[in-house]
Amino acid sequence: MMKQLPLDRLPELFRKISEKKTVIAPIQSAGQVNFGVWTEDSILRLDALKTVKSAKGAFFPQVEDIVRFRMEGKKIDIHPADVLTEEFVIFGVRGCDARSFELLDRVFLSDPVDPFYAARRQHGTVVTLACNEPEETCFCTNFGIDAADPAGDVTCWIAGDVIYFRANTEKGIAFTADLESAENESPVEELKKNITEILKKLPFGALNLTGFDGDHLMERFNDPRWSELARGCLGCGTCTFVCPTCQCYDVRDFDTGSDIQRYRCWDSCMFSDFTLMAHGTNRPTQTERFRQRFMHKLVYFPSNNEGLYSCVGCGRCLEKCPQSIHIINVIKALGVNKDA
Repeated sequence: MMKQLPLDRLPELFRKISEKKTVIAPIQSAGQVNFGVWTEDSILRLDALKTVKSAKGAFFPQVEDIVRFRMEGKKIDIHPADVLTEEFVIFGVRGCDARSFELLDRVFLSDPVDPFYAARRQHGTVVTLACNEPEETCFCTNFGIDAADPAGDVTCWIAGDVIYFRANTEKGIAFTADLESAENESPVEELKKNITEILKKLPFGALNLTGFDGDHLMERFNDPRWSELARGCLGCGTCTFVCPTCQCYDVRDFDTGSDIQRYRCWDSCMFSDFTLMAHGTNRPTQTERFRQRFMHKLVYFPSNNEGLYSCVGCGRCLEKCPQSIHIINVIKALGVNKDA
């Protein structure tokens, strides 16, 4: 059963939720829209199609404490960081970002399970929002994502001055329990039809992914066109930091003066010092690092995860790469296996 709420009463709903749970939503700050903790003074931007950084930070933060050490002589006191125990709601997640959570689950919830990520997934409720006006840089349809009807604990649609809610899980049922039942669901159905028509017209909505699979791994790996594709790549890592599915991280120690703080932070396979060890690195050139990023998303990951690509077609890398070198270029250049 679908529920509804006048859009101008959404702050009222957030206010009620925040009495017991933290509310995370698209918030405008310093001219940019990113997911952040909602407060009465926040500038809520549900009209923004995509946040600059993805929603993955709610479950996989950019910086996260792991443990602290204190040494006194030969004695070492170890204080592991606490896992999250507070409930929270992340509101306004688009379909592409919602799919990224499923992909990250396959990384962080596989043995050995990451306790910090697992705790956030346990205590987080995901409320998704349909994309009323997908942009030309969107290509989520290639990966089976429906921007008109995204997944999540709750799915929302904004039609006119009303926001509609549909619970999909037990968490979603609890979230929508106090909302009024929708008297008429036809505005949602009409909106979904309009969105679907837009999705059909997107320039990158029907890419050819033929040949990006485990059966053609060495063919893709040894393709001589990688050097040409990678030419001009600065190795800045922008694409990985805005990407919803990148999960590389580094673990570092910081001497606070009284103890050692061990934390993890996002890293990038595009950096020259990524996985750097005493003997050097196994990917010394930018071409090799460039190839690693896209081979992982389009070949390695799907070959190990029932065909699921490690890309959700959000288009952030298309928008943010300073050299316009991105995954669409790779798919168009290498994706068609003429011998298949």
